[in-house]
Amino acid sequence: MPKPVTPLLAADTIIELIDYPGRPIVLIERANPPYGWAIPGGFVDVGERIESAAVREAQEEVGLEVKLMALLGIYSDPGRDTRGHTVTAVYVVEAAGTPVAADDAKNCRIFSLDQLPESLAFDHAQVLADYKIFRETGQVTPLTGNSIAS
Repeated sequence: MPKPVTPLLAADTIIELIDYPGRPIVLIERANPPYGWAIPGGFVDVGERIESAAVREAQEEVGLEVKLMALLGIYSDPGRDTRGHTVTAVYVVEAAGTPVAADDAKNCRIFSLDQLPESLAFDHAQVLADYKIFRETGQVTPLTGNSIAS
C-alpha cells in the first residue's frame, strides 16, 4: 500500500505571562514568509509528541519554559497557511519571565487581548478570537465539523 500524502503537522502556543498584570500574551513577528505577527509555534519533528513540540517551539522562539494548561483547538483549514496544507494544535500555556525573540522570530512583544496587532499571520486572528472566548468562559474551541461542507 502506498504511503498516504497528508498535511504537515504543527504545534502553536498562546503564552500567558502569569507574572504580569492581566496575564498578557506573547506574539512573535515572523522573520520569514508569511510575514506578520503570530503566536509562537512550528512544525512537529518526526518521532516527537505534539505536546513536546509545543514546549520546544516556545523555548526556541521566545526563550520561555512553558507549562501546558489546555488544548484550545485543532485548526485544519487547508487555506490557513499559504505555504501548504498545515494542521496545528493550539495550546494555552503559562510562563513567567521576559520573552526574547530567537530562532525564526524577528521580534517578540507582550500584548494585552484588547490591543492585539492588526497584521496577524496565518489564521491567528481566528485563533485569538477563539482564545478570547476561552479566557471569558473557559470553553475550548467548539467542534465545527458538522456545520462545514466538505
